[in-house]
Amino acid sequence: MFQPNNQALGIQDLLPMTDGGQNNSFMVGRDEMQNGALCMEQSVFDNSKKLQADLQTLGLRVKQHEDNIKFLKSQKHSMDDSILDMQVALGKHHSSSLSMTENEDLSHLHREEEIVEHILRHEKSAAGILCKLNTPHETLTSDITLTKDVLGIVATLGRVDDVNLSRLLSEYLGMETMLAVVCKTYSGVKALETYEKDGSIVTGLGLHGLGASIGRPLGGRFLVICLEHLRPYVGQFIADDPQRRLDLLKPKLPNGESPPGFLGFAVNMINVDSMNQCCLMTTGHGLRETLFYSLFSRLQVYRTRADMLDALTYIKDGAISLDGGIIRNTGVFSLGNKEDVDVIFPKISGSSNLPENYFETENRIKEMQWKKERILEDMQREQGLLDLIKFNYDIKKQEFVKLLAKSSSNDPQVLTINDS
Repeated sequence: MFQPNNQALGIQDLLPMTDGGQNNSFMVGRDEMQNGALCMEQSVFDNSKKLQADLQTLGLRVKQHEDNIKFLKSQKHSMDDSILDMQVALGKHHSSSLSMTENEDLSHLHREEEIVEHILRHEKSAAGILCKLNTPHETLTSDITLTKDVLGIVATLGRVDDVNLSRLLSEYLGMETMLAVVCKTYSGVKALETYEKDGSIVTGLGLHGLGASIGRPLGGRFLVICLEHLRPYVGQFIADDPQRRLDLLKPKLPNGESPPGFLGFAVNMINVDSMNQCCLMTTGHGLRETLFYSLFSRLQVYRTRADMLDALTYIKDGAISLDGGIIRNTGVFSLGNKEDVDVIFPKISGSSNLPENYFETENRIKEMQWKKERILEDMQREQGLLDLIKFNYDIKKQEFVKLLAKSSSNDPQVLTINDS
């Protein structure tokens, strides 16, 4: 009787017993498929690692060139500031927009003697009286103890290298301020005017008495500026500048450059006599950081109205432009035609009045402009290399993304290997 075999049959039992070669061939094929898959997986893994290494190398090179460009830009901006400061010192940038006829009309207003003559025409002014007292004849007959602390009139205490700029600065300050009397101390201020118990002025004493004694009675109000009561500039000075100009923070666009047309600060465009540059006060301060900083603060100077208006965001303490624009402070504009002013700052003229180290500074400007051109060339070269490396980086990145996408669709484990 037939007895069935209760044991389960394996794959080998199903194969013909007489053909053992086919069974071996199947096993070898399966091993080859497994080995091929492993080889492909290893190849994808190796390519992934290589692409990752290439991307890392290119990324480092991108950062290196970006850092180089950043460094070169900082050097360029520093040179721009230095060149601008030196140009202010030499007055090289004041290309007046006036016509030749207008310049000729103003050409007589440049010597201090002629400025004094214009002040004297304001007969009832304190400035006119003090200028009259400074003439040789009046000096001998007047009480010099009354005015010994008077330093001078605002208009005579500084010089400007351009007549047009001088007129604009004078218009900005106004005639009352241009004719203001400047005293070193408050004691000097008190000596100019004496009062009765009821507060009325004693017309026979002080400047009122002096004016009456020389036939120039004082009328109306007049400004007196007390230097020791002014809040002086606190900060650094431009290095190696014989005029001790203030190292003010220049307005900067987001790219680090100054707004187009920005020429400098008005307080630095005033030339001060050497005796008044420093140690004028017991505190060691000079006229620039006391009187002129108080008058102009950080008033900016621009080449044109258009430049000035484009830079409104960067103007905090007012601005003027060489073609007549005036912004007195944030939100306050002076519109209309320019005013005719007869009392302005004297103009620097003649070779004898050239700033100290004039030609040396000129050569330094030329040298720095040459260096700036070389820096611009280096920046252009670095930018070209940066663009090329970024291009190669993008290509490698695309290859890497495609490899990940392909390996993920074929075998999710490969993606896991790459991610690890």
